Amino acid sequence: KNRLIEKDCQSQGWLLDGFPRTQAQALALEDAGVCADCFIFLNVPDSVLVERVVGRRTDPDTGKIYHMTFSPPEDEEIKARLVQRSDDTEQKVKVRLEQFHDNVDAVKDKYTNIMVTVDGNQAPTQVSKEILEAIEEKVGSKVGV
Repeated sequence: KNRLIEKDCQSQGWLLDGFPRTQAQALALEDAGVCADCFIFLNVPDSVLVERVVGRRTDPDTGKIYHMTFSPPEDEEIKARLVQRSDDTEQKVKVRLEQFHDNVDAVKDKYTNIMVTVDGNQAPTQVSKEILEAIEEKVGSKVGV
């Protein structure tokens, strides 16, 4: 909450990525006086999410994130040093998705009047375009988007 009341957040806006995840967290935000202007729900099939997460790798030298299918490294030297996060396995992703599905409706119910659903199973440029349009529609006049 303290970060969200700082000058830059007040003048330019803020983004909470993946939060709140539960109804209790949404209620805690509300109780703390934190009110969002726009709630963007990226709708992506579970099978696609699993594929995206399981293929993700990080270069420990540069911090750059790759995907073994969609954005593979340029050469074998980089490929050899890539690491996978311990929670990016199919089994762990499926557990996280179960938790998500157990809580998503209760969270979405808190934001129905400001929620915009975006099909996250499109080309990244199209997803970005739709997100920007949603932000402009909901808060453009407040933050000069």
